Amino acid sequence: MKPDLTLPLFLFLTATACAEATPRVVSIDSLLGEMVDRDAVTKFPEQDFRLKLASSYNRMSKTPEDENGWFRNADLNRGEESGNFVRIEENNGRKEIVMMDEEGPGAVVRTWIPWRNIGSQGRGKPIIWRVYLDGAEKPVIEGDQHKLFQGKDLVPYPLAHESLRSAVSFFPIPYAKSCKITVSAAPFFYQIHYRDYEKGTPVETFTMDAFQAALPRTKQVGEQLLNPQAQAKGKTISFESKLAKGEEKSIELPEGVAAIRNLSVKLGDYSDAEVTRKVVLKMRFDGKETVWCPVGDFFGSGIGLHPFQGWYRTVAEDGTMSARWVMPYRETATLSIVNHGDKPVDATMSATVSDYGWTDGSLYFHAGWRGQYPVPTDPKSDWNYITTKGRGILVGDTLTIMNPEDGWWGEGDEKIWTDGEEFPSNFGTGTEDYYGYSWGGASTDFYDHPFHAQPRSHKFNKLNRQPSGYPKTTRGYSTETRTRSLDTMPFSKSLKLDMEVWAGFKNEMGYGVGVYWYGDADSSSNHKPDPEEILNVPPLPDMEVRLKNHRSSNPDSGTRSHWKNP
Repeated sequence: MKPDLTLPLFLFLTATACAEATPRVVSIDSLLGEMVDRDAVTKFPEQDFRLKLASSYNRMSKTPEDENGWFRNADLNRGEESGNFVRIEENNGRKEIVMMDEEGPGAVVRTWIPWRNIGSQGRGKPIIWRVYLDGAEKPVIEGDQHKLFQGKDLVPYPLAHESLRSAVSFFPIPYAKSCKITVSAAPFFYQIHYRDYEKGTPVETFTMDAFQAALPRTKQVGEQLLNPQAQAKGKTISFESKLAKGEEKSIELPEGVAAIRNLSVKLGDYSDAEVTRKVVLKMRFDGKETVWCPVGDFFGSGIGLHPFQGWYRTVAEDGTMSARWVMPYRETATLSIVNHGDKPVDATMSATVSDYGWTDGSLYFHAGWRGQYPVPTDPKSDWNYITTKGRGILVGDTLTIMNPEDGWWGEGDEKIWTDGEEFPSNFGTGTEDYYGYSWGGASTDFYDHPFHAQPRSHKFNKLNRQPSGYPKTTRGYSTETRTRSLDTMPFSKSLKLDMEVWAGFKNEMGYGVGVYWYGDADSSSNHKPDPEEILNVPPLPDMEVRLKNHRSSNPDSGTRSHWKNP
């Protein structure tokens, strides 16, 4: 007699189906794991969310039709009277200023706090941050706003760090029901990025016990971020070639479901800085071209070779530029390099490909470029980085500007609309704030971090650091880059990212931006190949610093130009 396996099989299948149907709980540990899982961002999130921003943007900015309000440059709180926050209330006998107050499941995933003064974090009594979760009367986090989030106190480096005159944190603070964040005094400038999950998403709320329990995992994640390794296993395909003017060299990748795990490009000579703008990287996945981007803008180097290291990209001093984005495909993939310059270029390209588990949520990698020269600084305007249609996830960008003046160029705020919303759910406070630092007119030295960097400003980069006491100037090229960690931006229908052109002078600048995102097979953007514009490289101005334009070489003597209204 044969045994009846029907019941055991039924129970097994039922248990398996229930396990698959049970949603994963969002927690500190799950979010830390996601932070270093490069495959995760290739798939639309199963637990859908929208990234939103609580910031000190000027509350007079309501509609583009009112230009005076829309481009108003007072994105700060000089005092309580400024009102660029949620409200003032009393808690436990204390007056507190509310910066964020949100209902529903979510997670704070990025915070940025600038120094109060150009030469110091602040003078006088410390400003205390308090984080209240799920309606609790007592804060779960309480302390000096800079000490908490500059990598030396509560949150360890590099999940929090002291950027150029800023404290920036990427440590996740999940909550099941609500999150309220307050400060003890006027909050100057601030940005708090948070995930707004769909109703019913299971979330394990942050507690200090959970934070302490996660410290070993936090340390492990930090070590991974600081020592980014591409997957070594897989098949490597490469070529080395001399590309004549207008010549294109391509390689076909192995057919079938797979993903690029590491991509590197090295040019033979970088003495002409414009070579990184005039040599273009192209990629075609399953018959559709999704990448058309100058190599400098793709890898984050900008115009010229400017070494730095991040979680997703490294530009090495020997000229090797590497990217560790996971780029999946189902059937075919073709990689190409095109030389649009007048001179022959020696180029080497290498791609490592391995298996990939394609699902219904899998997305294709995109990288597009837009450039414009000249860009007038007057009147003020919104300069579009990208506009998309279809489903996808925004994961990063690199901006290179040419500034003909010594004065500061980057007062402009980012404005990001998702899925056709009327008002941008991400309204920022300044271009340098978007890229993770502050006091841009004075913060012209090189810095890098796993998720953001300033590879070049004025004459300075990793190999040529700014000397102490150097006059304030941002004349010339500046390159700013940001890749998103837990602050990626999923969208179901569309995304639009604009950056204000807002400089403290009247002149003409040059703008060029590479934007990185994932999208469905039928998703699209307004980026189109533009061989003509990549040859329109903004010319460098006279780079001699005009000392008479600076009040002092003492960095403490400046004031942040955000304080000035148009």
